[in-house]
Amino acid sequence: MTDDRPGSASLPPDPAEYDSPRARIARAKGLDQPYIAGGRDPDPGPALEADRHYGKLLLLMVASLMFGGFVIGIVLTIATGGRLL
Repeated sequence: MTDDRPGSASLPPDPAEYDSPRARIARAKGLDQPYIAGGRDPDPGPALEADRHYGKLLLLMVASLMFGGFVIGIVLTIATGGRLL
């Protein structure tokens, strides 16, 4: 397999990474290189912080949907005097 992209240099093999779990899985799949989409994030801090932020936002939205129905029901019951129709 040739790499015709400009600026890409062929890296020497890394003996320590040859037996890494990613390299073994790639060889088991018959890939030419030990590359599997995904991988390890070198700086997971910002991604984890964003995940926590969106997790809190998700919980807030679910809680507002759940309890919003109760609040609307109570307000309608008070406004109509408890009559169903």
